[in-house]
Amino acid sequence: MNKDKRYEIMKRLAAIRPNPKSELEYASPYELLVAVVLSAQATDKSVNLATRKLYPVANTPQAMVKLGVEGLTPYIKTIGLYRNKAKHVIALSQQLIERFGGVVPDDREALESLPGVGRKTANVVLNVAFGHPTIAVDTHIFRVSNRTGFAPGKTPEEVEKKLLKFVPEAFKKDSHHWLLLHGRYCCKATKPDCDHCPILDLCEYKKKNLTVAS
Repeated sequence: MNKDKRYEIMKRLAAIRPNPKSELEYASPYELLVAVVLSAQATDKSVNLATRKLYPVANTPQAMVKLGVEGLTPYIKTIGLYRNKAKHVIALSQQLIERFGGVVPDDREALESLPGVGRKTANVVLNVAFGHPTIAVDTHIFRVSNRTGFAPGKTPEEVEKKLLKFVPEAFKKDSHHWLLLHGRYCCKATKPDCDHCPILDLCEYKKKNLTVAS
């Protein structure tokens, strides 16, 4: 895929959602961090349902540590892997207090040093909370990047490096949202909605799922 195609893809996705934002509900970098940790292998909807009840009770590291693992668990038990996530949230909250004065750091290395925070989570927080032009590669972005031919790679990190190289600078800051939402609502895993795809003519996927004549 050449740079002109890539530019046009991003231009069209941007036109559909000119002001994209995370579908996770949050009101601070800390709330976002916790929500992203909880969202691993879970839907944003399930996380939002839990945090709507959790955050009025504990939405700071200090309040979360006071709640403790046993106190946090009932709020998030509807989310997959909730036991480990509860431990991670309490542990990262404790470390935020001890090492960063209770403030979520605007730094990749510091974020990745926290329990339960990997590269993808750090990228989301850096991009969404602090405006860094990072691209967090989740399953949707990994699929879209490979399927369309935009930035093919065998691992999320390989795809991330290619996206950072290939996404035009003008679109880089919000490209994470545009690619993710395209994958979530159009370029779906088992049955891509090629009939209504805004980048159908630019996509290099050879097995397009068309039910009407193109």
